[in-house]
Formats: sequence, C-alpha cells, structure tokens
Amino acid sequence: MTKTLHIVGGGMAGSEAAWQAAHLGVDVVLHEMRPKVETFAHQTGNLGEMVCSNSFRSDDDEQNAVGLLHWEMRAANGLIMSTAEQHRLPAGGALAVDREPFAETVTARLKALPNVTVSYEEITDLPTDGHWIFATGPLTSASLGQAIQRQTGAEALAFFDAIAPIIYADSIDMSKAWMQSRYDKGETEEERTAYLNCPMDKDQYEAFIDALLAADKTEFHEGETAGYFDGCLPIEVMAERGRETLRHGPMKPVGLTNPHQPEVKAHAVVQLRRDNALGTLFNIVGFQTKMKYGAQKEVLRMIPGLENASFARLGGIHRNTFLNSPTLLDNQMRLKSRPNIRFAGQITGVEGYVESAAMGLLAGRMAAAEILGRDLPEVPQDSAMGALIHHITGGAEAKTFQPMNVNFGLFRPVDGLKGGRRGRKDRYKAYTDRAKAAWQDWLAIFS
Repeated sequence: MTKTLHIVGGGMAGSEAAWQAAHLGVDVVLHEMRPKVETFAHQTGNLGEMVCSNSFRSDDDEQNAVGLLHWEMRAANGLIMSTAEQHRLPAGGALAVDREPFAETVTARLKALPNVTVSYEEITDLPTDGHWIFATGPLTSASLGQAIQRQTGAEALAFFDAIAPIIYADSIDMSKAWMQSRYDKGETEEERTAYLNCPMDKDQYEAFIDALLAADKTEFHEGETAGYFDGCLPIEVMAERGRETLRHGPMKPVGLTNPHQPEVKAHAVVQLRRDNALGTLFNIVGFQTKMKYGAQKEVLRMIPGLENASFARLGGIHRNTFLNSPTLLDNQMRLKSRPNIRFAGQITGVEGYVESAAMGLLAGRMAAAEILGRDLPEVPQDSAMGALIHHITGGAEAKTFQPMNVNFGLFRPVDGLKGGRRGRKDRYKAYTDRAKAAWQDWLAIFS
C-alpha cells in the first residue's frame, strides 16, 4: 500500500485530519469537490467553510463538554481551534468566529504545508487500496453516497438540517433592541455585550407563534421523511411541539434586562449573534427554519427591532446523511468491510463543527500511525474525544442511533460524587480534570 494518505472532503473534519497527519510526517492529498461541484449550503471553495453557524459553542473547559473538547483539540495542536482563536468574535462564553477569514486562513495554512496537496475533484467511489479517510460531511454527493450504500449493504440514515437567517446590522432598530450577553457573561465589556436582543411581550409572542405555525414551509419529496436531529430543530418544528417550547428554548428571556424598559420583564427574547468581525452581519441564534423565503421575511419581521430587517441570507433546509457507525466502523474508525478506509466528521454520526473536527483529528492521527507502522493505544474513554468516539463506534444503540453532540452523559461516572443538579458543578469539574490527564497521557505517545 502507498504511504500517502488520501482525505476526501475539505470541511472541518477533513481539514483537521490533513493537518494532524501532515504534522506527523505523512504525505497527504486532500480531495475537495468544491467549487467544481457545488452543494446546497456552501458559498465558496475554501476549506473549513462554516455553513450553518459561526459558533463553536461554549469555550468553558471546566463545566462544559464541548469546551473540554476545545481544550483537547488545542492540546493536540489543532488547526481548527488555533484558527478560530485567530478570528475570534465576542460571543459571551462561546467561541464564535468571523467565518470568511476563518476559512481563508484554514485553506492557506494547509496549502502552505510542503507535504499537503489539495486536489479539486469529486471522488465518486470507495477505493480498494491505499489509505483513505472519507470526511465528506452531511452533504456527501449523491454518487459517493450510492457507493457507500453499495459497500455497506445498509441504507445510509438521513435526517434534515436547517440553516438560520443572517441579517444586515444596519437594518435593525436599536431603539427596540439592545446589546447584552445572557447574565452579562464574559470577562470584557465586549464579551458582556456580545448578543443583540429583541424583546417580545406576551401578545407579540403569541402572534409570532400563530404566524410561524401558519407559514408556508418547504415540502419534502416523495419518500423523504423529516427525521430531524434534536440539536438543530427548525423553529416551526419546535413550535409544533408546544406553544411554550420556543420560550423555553432559543427565545428564553432569562438573564437579560432591557435598558429601554428596565422595569418590564420580557415574555420572550430573540437573540442575534455577530457573524463577522466588522459587525455588519448578525445571525438569529437557534432560528434554523424551513419556511419558504417569502414567509421567512414576513414572519421574522414581526420580531420587535426587525420590522425593517434586510437579509444577507435566508434560512433553508437540506438533507444530511450519516452512517450507522456502531455497526459499520471499528474503534479505529475504519470501515469493517474495507479497513483501508476510515470515516470522520459528521458523516459518522457526530453533530456540530467541534465534534466533526475532533473526529477528523483522531482519524488523521490514527491513519498516520498506521502508515508509519506505530502501535496506537485506544483513545482513553475518559477523555472527551474518547467518550465521543466510543459512543459512535459501539457505545450507542444501533437501532436508535442518531447524530450526537458531545455531552457529559457520554462520560463514565466518577466514583464518590453526588448525583443530581446540586452536585453537577463538582461532578463536571471532576470529569474535565480526569479527561485532561487522560488526554495528555495519550498525546504523549506521539512525542
């Protein structure tokens, strides 16, 4: 077998896999079909392009599982995390980035490596020899998806993912909206005022829900079913689950005080997060939608402060595919029926930019170790990386498998700690302390 590692897909997972393998001394060819072959969601041919959101979510590495995953990726010289830090935007306790320069930097840094070649073409089949990682993400092309189905002998599972709208900042009425992070979270004034808030009273909220439920929605093709991932539900689907669902989800009013009416408690609040460094674009947090374009404009302009909103991008919905990884992949992320091929990223059944990049990091290191003839112990299950890969490659129930974010529910319990909400802070700190030690021990193998 050739000593070159071929990686298909230049998103979060493929880019991180290429970076990790190249830094371990392996020659890498990164195959990306964009911009020659376009997708529904991508706008450019850049590597690491962010399509749904510009947030990597919480950066708290002591009390949050995704923040812990950030920490582990940084400890492993992760491309995605270091580039995110370079293009960071204020977002309270979250890690959000200016998405366009972020992707441009990811592309430039990979192309600058002497042992990385980027090849722009579509791969439509699963090779029988060589070392390969397929990190084609949720928008895997139809021809490659069919090849994967033929090889696995199983139907690729599918669900539907929705994109949130982006609004021009200068079209927002700041006499009604205000800047504040929930609970004033953040170490600097910029962080404490990272979100733009639009308040609703009870009548406005009820009218909004009525309009949302009545709006024209995207229809599915015959044979398609709407199997949504719970972490990325369209707002209409949440509203259909109950009129109060949005008010206890992305529209919750807690931790915020309206400076225009400080004595009035909002019934619901819509939050927007800065989407670029210039502060000219804001995306509506948690407002993924499958409303048709005309309906989106009408309904979203019912939000106080957005009556004259101008949209840089309207929301949309697209079909995502992922493998039933617990049945198809081994603990090295190899396809059991064809072990020269690994899968990484969202196609393996993880959800989110961070989780996808993390699985790319592991796949890149595992493939490099195999090419270099080095023994590699199993990823420690007590690390965030290990908890996640254990879940997707065997820990999850195959019959009910669906995309999963990293969370402390995937971690093995720590003996002697109190359960329930009251013991949560100590328990989470114990999880993260244990994870960091285990992860550093595993990384030391490569030094």
